[in-house]
Amino acid sequence: MNIYSRKQKWKVILLAIALVIGVGSFIITNNLVKKLAIEERKKVELWAMGTSQLSGIDTDERDYSFIIEVIKNNETVPVILTDKNGEITSSRNLDPAREKDTNYLQRQLKIMKATNRPIEINLLDGDKNYIYYKESIILTRLFYFPLIQIGVIALFLFVSYLAFSSSRKAEQNQVWVGMSKETAHQLGTPTSSLMASVELLRLKNVDESIVNELEKDAKRLEKITDRFSKIGSAPKLKKTDIVKVLLDSVQYVKTRSSGKIKFEFNFSENDQVLVPLNTHLFEWVIENICKNAIDSMGGAGKITINLDDRVQFLFIDFNDEGKGIPKSKYRTIFQPGYTTKERGWGLGLSLSERIIESYHNGKIFVNHSEMNKGTSIRIVLNKK
Repeated sequence: MNIYSRKQKWKVILLAIALVIGVGSFIITNNLVKKLAIEERKKVELWAMGTSQLSGIDTDERDYSFIIEVIKNNETVPVILTDKNGEITSSRNLDPAREKDTNYLQRQLKIMKATNRPIEINLLDGDKNYIYYKESIILTRLFYFPLIQIGVIALFLFVSYLAFSSSRKAEQNQVWVGMSKETAHQLGTPTSSLMASVELLRLKNVDESIVNELEKDAKRLEKITDRFSKIGSAPKLKKTDIVKVLLDSVQYVKTRSSGKIKFEFNFSENDQVLVPLNTHLFEWVIENICKNAIDSMGGAGKITINLDDRVQFLFIDFNDEGKGIPKSKYRTIFQPGYTTKERGWGLGLSLSERIIESYHNGKIFVNHSEMNKGTSIRIVLNKK
């Protein structure tokens, strides 16, 4: 079992434990709340019985102390006593500062009527009083306790998820940086030798056109080496004309792709839009997006590039006429290793996302896509 599988297993285990704790706690607490609610009603009924009996005891008798004690001992359950006409005659265990506020008492009475059935008090003279009550503060808090606990568990799961995600991203970063540095190191020596060979061929008067093409390829390798060497380091961003970068990068892709691929720009070549960029890295992004679009179209079709210049942001859309991307794969295509080609590492778009989001503080995502009609990839750059 690899590291990723083990982490997935632990995520499932943590989720299962949290669910068992949450559901178990909710069931137990809910049963306890029901039992306490029954006990509170019994307490109010006893309170009502004591009130009823007290009303019929002669004041000369001396055996009503217990009944008064029963009435006095209700210090938790909020109650309101009304006469047979529904007029409030007294209250207990409500807000002391507002117990003389008629509107407050009427609101509380309305809540109590909606919460519990009233308890009837039969007086000796034939009259009736009614006791209305609602759950005590303790019972109310206990009722909300499972919800709070579920919230805490959800927070625990969220923090655990972030911890696992951070750990995974840290590992990915180490792999990315290590692989990039090693690639740059491995490319460095043969690239330098190739540049020296170009100069040697030029001194031997080899056909200049051949030498020039070799020199272009050698410089291209130098640029690629420089790109890999910058992965893992904070690149320097410089105000750069994005229009020129787009045109130059597309031209490079165009000269190395089929004549059946057409590029269309919905902006003027004379426009100038300055954006903080690391040109070498950003060119890499453009090339990756264009190559993916070409593969998606099977080597024939049109790629349209739009620029939408806003006050603070710049939107760049790459629209192709390819086979499209299922909505469920909108995020997956940016994950390392994802590819639909038989050959390839599936790193192009993942690197592009890292370059745009980590190094340029921007965003790259699938703006929209329709199966067998095409895809639009959008880059959002901050102009400040």
